[in-house]
Amino acid sequence: MAFTRTCDGFGRRDFLKVGALGTAGLSLSSYLRMSEAGEVKGGKAKSAIFINLAGGPSHMDSFDLKPESGDDYRGDFKPIDTNVPGIQISEHLPKLAQCQDLYTILRGVSHTNGDHGRGTEYVVTGNRPLPSLEYPGYGSVVSERLKGDRELPPFVAIPNTSAKSGFLGVQFAPLNTGSTPKPGEKFTVRGIRLANGLTIEDVEKRKNLLRELDTTFSEVEKSNQLLEGLDKFGQQAHYMITSEKSRQAFDISQESPEITKLFGETGFSQSCLLASRLVESGVRFVTVTLGGWDTHNDNWNNLKSKNLPTLDGGLSGLLRALQMKGLLESTAVYVTGEFGRTPKINKTRGGRDHYPRCMFMLMAGGGVRGGQVLGESNDNATLPKDEKGFSPDDVAASFYHTLGIDHTYEYHTNTGRPIMIVRDGKVIPQLFG
Repeated sequence: MAFTRTCDGFGRRDFLKVGALGTAGLSLSSYLRMSEAGEVKGGKAKSAIFINLAGGPSHMDSFDLKPESGDDYRGDFKPIDTNVPGIQISEHLPKLAQCQDLYTILRGVSHTNGDHGRGTEYVVTGNRPLPSLEYPGYGSVVSERLKGDRELPPFVAIPNTSAKSGFLGVQFAPLNTGSTPKPGEKFTVRGIRLANGLTIEDVEKRKNLLRELDTTFSEVEKSNQLLEGLDKFGQQAHYMITSEKSRQAFDISQESPEITKLFGETGFSQSCLLASRLVESGVRFVTVTLGGWDTHNDNWNNLKSKNLPTLDGGLSGLLRALQMKGLLESTAVYVTGEFGRTPKINKTRGGRDHYPRCMFMLMAGGGVRGGQVLGESNDNATLPKDEKGFSPDDVAASFYHTLGIDHTYEYHTNTGRPIMIVRDGKVIPQLFG
């Protein structure tokens, strides 16, 4: 299953090889003082699930409705009450409305990248894109920072992800399933593909080739990060195919009826079911992608008939399943698109266009206190109500914090260049209050 293409075709950059990693890490004194003072409580998560709403979902038609705004801004949908007094969301998210106590809505999140590719790169790394550097996605950092079970892949993408391993190297790249599960069917691991189009067979061929190379070049091979990464990928592929533990982790047909009934039959719902099973089995990081949010045309029909009900069924099922399995506190969940959509309606096309200045994000689990709304947009949801609002960097720093990862940790390139995990973000204390 391929990504749903957006209007600009998801431009991608070539893989950037930065070199060997250093081991030293630094923390900002302000962050440490907050942690020591107990102002920021997190670090409870052992695993994480990142849900990418590819295309840019409309905040004004989902989690930040403005029913009192003018006709040029107000959409067709009505707000409904959630199970938390005073919080309302779209009428086409009834299941999420009834479990709002499990997650936090961040409103008035703001940035300036209105291009699909650059916007996505920003929100999947927590760093504004630079032409000279490719930052690793969350899953790659988690894989490098938190060691997992050797019989399980540390980072799985269902069905695929635009996030790259960046300067961390190919050994921390995601394993893409390439497809979504089907209800009641065993999900085969043999179809899984590695990042950048590599198949398990490709990696095994490279692995065999390495064994056959003349020993004269052995030292060169050992120092090559790419070859080392491919060798590690080959090991992961072998474990996924031969390990009983790995096969069990991917087999959603073994889920109990009590859990299965929480999910619909859409590919997204079944992907969320698989994600819950994978983290339960010990996989550190899972990405689930739901595309189709690039609604320049016919915005309300698309959202009403497909996008919002699909999200509603899958995400509510995921949160409830994690809660029932006793995994919500140990699993951080982060939901976002690359930007919001224009509050002012495009009357000609019956839709909304790209708009990074104001958007929503959702967080749950890992010490995040559910049942709250943080941040606020102005009357027409065109900007944060206060001067700054939250940035994707802040949310990224908070996401890492749920996993006990210091976002100020610095890697070093082979030239000695320090690279912080999240360059500009600050942990949002209210998430953990």
